[in-house]
Amino acid sequence: MIFLKSANEIEILRKANQIVAETLEVVQAQIKPGVTTAHLDKCCEEYIRSKGAEPAFKGYRGFPNALCISLNEEVVHGIPGDRQLQEGDIASCDVGVKYKGFFGDSAATFPVGKISTIAADLIQITEEALYLGIEQAIVGNRLYDIGNAVQYHVEKSGFSVVKVFVGHGIGRQLHEDPQIPNYGPAGRGVKLRDGMVLAIEPMVNIGTDEIEILPDGWTAVTKDGSLSAHFEHSIVVRDSEAEILSSRELKINSIQRAG
Repeated sequence: MIFLKSANEIEILRKANQIVAETLEVVQAQIKPGVTTAHLDKCCEEYIRSKGAEPAFKGYRGFPNALCISLNEEVVHGIPGDRQLQEGDIASCDVGVKYKGFFGDSAATFPVGKISTIAADLIQITEEALYLGIEQAIVGNRLYDIGNAVQYHVEKSGFSVVKVFVGHGIGRQLHEDPQIPNYGPAGRGVKLRDGMVLAIEPMVNIGTDEIEILPDGWTAVTKDGSLSAHFEHSIVVRDSEAEILSSRELKINSIQRAG
């Protein structure tokens, strides 16, 4: 069932997602060679709790941490630990919070120091695909218009869209209907209505779209070992332009390229 959100509910969702956006800024500021993923997780959880919210991922279906951090060939659901960031890595950070009974969710992929040209291109294309999908999230369009815009931009750039994982509705639950594939034919799916709150999140690989799950039961990696990037915003469907609840200033465009 798809729940349309009231004006009051959207205000709480906006606050929840602004906490998420601020948390991602806090995490981004700590990303540099030598820093452990456990340190980033600690910074994430401390900031979320300082804002009177709870980390949505910690304990969710047994996930042990506040931050999902996935490096390089890891697609999503990476578990923080003792691993140190290295120059040239790319780090996909996914943050969720629960605030006054509602959830916020957003993700971004960050460079660690100077990165390769292909890694920088991957980050740029994935972020662009997210915003092209968001442009389709307006009243009267169909659900698959979102994924079609994402898929077209990714594939014309020579990359592949991960199909196993999809976006989702969000509100009183972290994952609500509808599921939002990042692919598919335009003009299909439920008609979008004002007040739908959606978490749109393309995951894009340089190589194959196939993935594997590591023995930890969580971390998804590309089957061919190629790099992967992930961006996500929580948005409200509106008449002429979607409202981005998790908007932020992440300065992704200032990527330093090696060589």
